[in-house]
Formats: sequence, C-alpha cells, structure tokens
Amino acid sequence: MDLSPTRQNLRDQEAHERIQDERPTKKARLEDGERTDNMIQPRKTTKQKQKLSKRALQKILHHEPGTPGDVLWHEINELLGRNIVDDAIVAGRDLEASVQFGDILELDVVEISSTGDSLSILPAPHPPWVVATPFSLPGERIRVKIVRNGRMLSHADLLGIVQSNQALRDDSRVKCRYFGECSGCQYQMLDYATQLDFKRHVIQKAYRFYSNLSAEMIPSPSPTIASPLQYGYRTKITPHFDEPPKGKARSAWIPWIGFDSKGRRRVLDIEECPIATSTLNQALGPIRKEVQEQIDNYKRGATLLMRDSLATIPQQDGDETHVCIRDHKAIVRERVGTTLFEFPANSFFQNNNSVLVPLTDYVREAALSVPADGKTKQPTHLIDTYSGCGLFALRLVDSFDRVVGIEISEESIRYATHNVKLNGIPEDKCEFRAGQAERIFEVVQDFPPKETAIVIDPPRKGCDDKFIEQLLSFGAATIVYVSCNVHTQARDVGKIVSGGRDYTVESIRGFDLFPQTAHVESVAILRRG
Repeated sequence: MDLSPTRQNLRDQEAHERIQDERPTKKARLEDGERTDNMIQPRKTTKQKQKLSKRALQKILHHEPGTPGDVLWHEINELLGRNIVDDAIVAGRDLEASVQFGDILELDVVEISSTGDSLSILPAPHPPWVVATPFSLPGERIRVKIVRNGRMLSHADLLGIVQSNQALRDDSRVKCRYFGECSGCQYQMLDYATQLDFKRHVIQKAYRFYSNLSAEMIPSPSPTIASPLQYGYRTKITPHFDEPPKGKARSAWIPWIGFDSKGRRRVLDIEECPIATSTLNQALGPIRKEVQEQIDNYKRGATLLMRDSLATIPQQDGDETHVCIRDHKAIVRERVGTTLFEFPANSFFQNNNSVLVPLTDYVREAALSVPADGKTKQPTHLIDTYSGCGLFALRLVDSFDRVVGIEISEESIRYATHNVKLNGIPEDKCEFRAGQAERIFEVVQDFPPKETAIVIDPPRKGCDDKFIEQLLSFGAATIVYVSCNVHTQARDVGKIVSGGRDYTVESIRGFDLFPQTAHVESVAILRRG
C-alpha cells in the first residue's frame, strides 16, 4: 500500500513545525527520502531547553488535563514504563530525540492511541521513544517519515504499509477519497464492530489514567452503543479556507475550501464529506463556487458554517424537507423522536441526530432505574445542568413530575423556554432557570435531593471544582454524567466518588456519536448510598 505524497499534497506545502513551536522560515517540498536544510536536529544537551521561549517550553512540557497532548503523555508513560520516562526526565533526555525531521523508518505498531493515531516504539539502538503515526493499526509494520519531535514522542507521516494487519484492515471499506490526508476521520478501514470496541478501550484507559479510583471501584465499560448511521450522519460542518499566500494576487488565487490536512498547517480542498448529511453535501458545491467567485469580498481566510435543518416545523410524520443553514444568526430546526427543537445556528447542539433517541432513552432509563434494595426512591424530579436549548430536559420530561434546566447563558434559556412551548409542555412541569456559576444549585432548592436525578453534560473541559463542590452539597440520589470528553469525565467522576457523599459508579457506557473517528461520547451513572 503506497501512501507517498500526491501532487496535491505537495502544492504550497509548509515545512513542519519545529519543536520550539517556531514556523520554519522556508517552504519545503518533501519527496520520499529527501532531506532539507531546515530539518529539526536532535537536541544535544539539556542546555538547549533553556534556548526555548517560555511559551514554547510550557506548551511542550505542560498540557491541560484531558487534552490530546495530555492523553498522549499518559499513554507514553504506560507504553514505555513510568520508570523509564522518569529516568529520562531526571537525566534531561526527555526532549532529546534520536530521530530527525525527514528521517524514514520502518516501525512495528504496538497499539492505537485514544487520539486515533498508532503508537510504535523506536527499535534499538535508539533509546526508548514513542512514534505516533496516523492511519495505521496494531500489528502492522509501517514505513514512516518523522515530521515533528516532542517530549518522549515523535510524530510521523505514514508513507506506506509494509505488512498489514489483515484481521483488522480492509481498505475496500474506505468511502472517502480524502481518507489518509484529511484529519477528520481515522477509522474508515475498520469494521464498525471493531471501531466500537476500540472506543470501549478508550473509556477503559481514560478511567485508569484520570479517575484516581482503584480498579474495583470502576465498573468495566459496557459495549459501545452504535450509531444508526455510520455515514451521512453529521448535521454540522465548518469548511474553511486560508488567506492567499504572500505575494500572490487575490484575483489570481483559487482558495482551497475544506478541512485541515492531517499533520500540516494547511487546508485540504474538499468537494464532499461522506460523513456529512446529503443535505450538506448537496449544498457544499454551490457554496464553494460562490466563495471562489466572491473571493474579493474576503479580506482574509474564513470559516463557513453549514447546518442541516428542517425547513419548517413538520405538520405530520414524514412531512420533512431539509435545508442547509449558513447564517450564524438563523434558526435551526431539528426533531429528536417526537420532540422539536429550535435554536440559533451558532449555538451548540449534538451533530449526529440519528443517535440522539437512543442516547436520551438510555439516560431516561438510567435515571429511573434504582437498586431493588428498597433504600433508594425512584426519582420524581430531574435537573438538567448545562442544559443548552433543552435536549435532555425536554426528551425526559414525560417521565418526571417536574423538570428544571439550569443554564448560565440567557440566550440558551430563551430558546429552551421557547422549545417548551413549541412542544406543548406545561410551564409548571418544565422550566429553565438562570444559575450563577458560583451558586448554581441555589435555583433548585425546592427540589428534594433524595428524589432528584441530575443530568450533567458539560463542555469538553468538564466541570470545575466549584461546580463539583455544589453538586456534592446538593446530594442528589442519582447523577447521570454525559460527556464528549471521557478523560475529563473520568477525572470529575473520581472527584465525585471521593467527595465524601457516598457516591458509587454504577455503570459506564460509550455512545458512538462520530463513526469513522476516534471520538466517543461517554455516559456514567452514579448513585448515592
């Protein structure tokens, strides 16, 4: 399998980022085996660390918890062994890569990272060091080119598969002509059941790395729930384009409009995206043409918003016409089961509509199912924190006596309240209240904690300590934690369980909101004893 750079890959390609986080001063056109003047040289002494700017060194040595760099660091420690990593740090060798920018190697893949890249270990006589390479699988022997060095880690481009893992890889499954170049998907060559199993493994590792709980306190994740659609599911995409290269006349420039290239600071020209809905793909061609014809109206690069929306509120089943919304201030309409939602195009809503009924039904069942020990009452009240435009509150409202959504955003509260009326729900049964971050649960003091379930669906960074303190103080009988970042979820769940309020983790389960990618949504159920 030959994955050598194509002519399109090479056009206007920028040289790769130095470890110092500085852009090279020259353009580099890299052919197989070619060395360039601006290659990264391995670090010779620890004194060279002192030459890095404080910002660059901070970026290399420290990552925000739960970010891809932080996750990779945990995986490096586990793969090489913490003692080996600690010894390298003490000896000042943690930034001393024995490979250089442009080096070509053959490596054996050991495992898949939670980011979707494969992880290999440099063979002897190299010192222990990890190489991350996209689009390759465990058990494969691969040919790679080193493109960037970091801390105990180098990143590489995949040049070819020397020996494939035929039990896993089937390239006939790939449905996108840009796969292998675009950074959007990682798993198109895999059977879908294997993708789901990989994502279950991501959840296992996340709780092992981040929860600070003993193994017996963490239930084994249940099998990942599949998406009804594996392609054509994504209801929002954001293609973008860069400003013209320096010295190039705007009138003579045809912008590349698409998504980021894997491992490069440039846009890959994309004419279709198989994981996007047919409505968005049908609109993409005309939108690309419009931007190219009106490029003089753009002073610099831009990101284009495209959202799949119902054209109108359907009056009966099957009476649905979909349109592409581009205006950030326009209203998007979606139907989840029998529940209708309207929200501004620039606000958050899950991007895979096909899996939202299974997800919200699972949350409902988990919240209502209580141990058969007679000690725990079935919840009659529901609090939906980080409620947005009301996805969980409105989907679960029929199963509870009272539902309250808590939001900090006034605009989200307005649209959530509008959606209550849109669905004909009595206002005394479901309402949305504004909460201040430092006193978030003061607005639900009328809810009985022992009969209340709380749904948490925070952004990727997870919950801050102040929120967790207030959550523990309220002491709800059941917590359902839905997360788009299982690593920060695992950290937060560990804090809740260790918070002295007698919470235990009943179950953890993944949901595949983004098939063909390494991303997994996770739902953790906690009960209070």
